Amino acid sequence: MRVGMGYDVHKLIEGRDLILGGVNIPYEKGLLGHSDADVIVHAIMDSILGAAALGDIGKHFPDTDSSYKGVSSINLLKQVAKLIEENMYIIENIDATIVAQKPKLLPYIPKMIENVADALKIPVNCVNIKATTEEGLGFTGSGEGISAHSICALNTIADYRYNEGNTRKFPACEGCHGCAGCPNKTEE
Repeated sequence: MRVGMGYDVHKLIEGRDLILGGVNIPYEKGLLGHSDADVIVHAIMDSILGAAALGDIGKHFPDTDSSYKGVSSINLLKQVAKLIEENMYIIENIDATIVAQKPKLLPYIPKMIENVADALKIPVNCVNIKATTEEGLGFTGSGEGISAHSICALNTIADYRYNEGNTRKFPACEGCHGCAGCPNKTEE
């Protein structure tokens, strides 16, 4: 098993949409960034890339590349999913935390989880996203920005056991995802 952690922070400003977990959240400010500045998805991507020892999002999606200007971070997450599959890793689980004083995020978290799971092609029970405040302390507490933390656990295809029917037994997730290198992968 391999474990990676991710952290990201973006400044809150007026005139931008607040996108978290691929959800446009009604709020008077949004996050400043080259892409849509989806801080939780950025932290998740970095935790996945870190667990696979594939660098970070700056390496794969540099802010000096104009093709990433305003891009959806969920679309970037889909590209990270392809990298993980190409390198024969399977995501066991993701646990992520958004740190924001405002707005209240609880009503939006189920959709964030669904968006991340869909982008990564993993079951929703392999993704956990939660939100917390810093009780008015620091830059998140004062409403200057939002930060996010994420941890990801990966396994390699080689770590999976096969039963006599050659069906994978997933330690954390259920079902076949047809990952690269798997003898059960079907041609599309």
